[in-house]
Amino acid sequence: MRLNFHFGLRVLLPAALLLALAVPAPAAFGQMKGDIVKWNIPPSSDRLPQLKNVGVDQKLDAQVPLDLQFRDETGKSVRLGEYFGKRPVILNLAYYGCTMLCGEVQSGIIGSLRALQFNPSTDFDIVTVSFDPKETPEQAAAKKKSLLLRYHRPGAEQGWHFLTGDQHNIEALTKSVGFDYQYDPTLNQWAHAAAIMVLTPQGKISKYFYGVEFAPKDLRFGLIEASENKIGTLVDQMLLYCYHYNPATGKYGAVIMNVLRLAGVATVLILGGLVFILFRREPSYQTQAGRIG
Repeated sequence: MRLNFHFGLRVLLPAALLLALAVPAPAAFGQMKGDIVKWNIPPSSDRLPQLKNVGVDQKLDAQVPLDLQFRDETGKSVRLGEYFGKRPVILNLAYYGCTMLCGEVQSGIIGSLRALQFNPSTDFDIVTVSFDPKETPEQAAAKKKSLLLRYHRPGAEQGWHFLTGDQHNIEALTKSVGFDYQYDPTLNQWAHAAAIMVLTPQGKISKYFYGVEFAPKDLRFGLIEASENKIGTLVDQMLLYCYHYNPATGKYGAVIMNVLRLAGVATVLILGGLVFILFRREPSYQTQAGRIG
């Protein structure tokens, strides 16, 4: 029996090590940093006139100007940098009078955050900024009240901020993140894309997420990475090894090579544990054999 065990060990252990070490690592994703990626928007010549200047140009790793001045929902003059420095920030560009897309995006944010254990003001902040210079702090306060009632997370009011500002500061912010929008006078509405951004505590653009629904897994991973891995658990770190952000889709996808490598390491650990247990049991087999002899 012992001969069979050692023979299997000599065959299986090297095979597991080869599986863990021979699988090549994925190509570095850092090459995308700083590049501008146009998100799934047709060329301007193919768009309707009211959508010619609407879209999102990704500016990954770009610095958002933190000296911009806005007013919060109480009417107080605030500097954008006041919301940075300690935690990652979800940036939501919208306008409070919007009756369609903005509300859907904000519902998507709430739906995703409800599934997370991370909390605003302790793990991250949300900054919603109106890109309509005519909107007022009173409108911001009304929007904050309605969204917080739906979110229903204690303490969220300290971590979700609603700002208004003048044209100069609004344009400086939207241009810095590549968010292009356009006023449509025929509909008396603003045409804009559906997207949110996750920024680092230093105010650099880390991730873009698109649409009106955001997978909790994607938003969780985005916040963890933007926080420089200061939030989350060991399990999150292991999962992030197997999932990577794709700037073109704004989603996290499995990296099969890393999954195989992790599986190989797990196999080695399991075999190592088995070897340890069997060697610990060997003296008892020898003692029993001596008694029989």
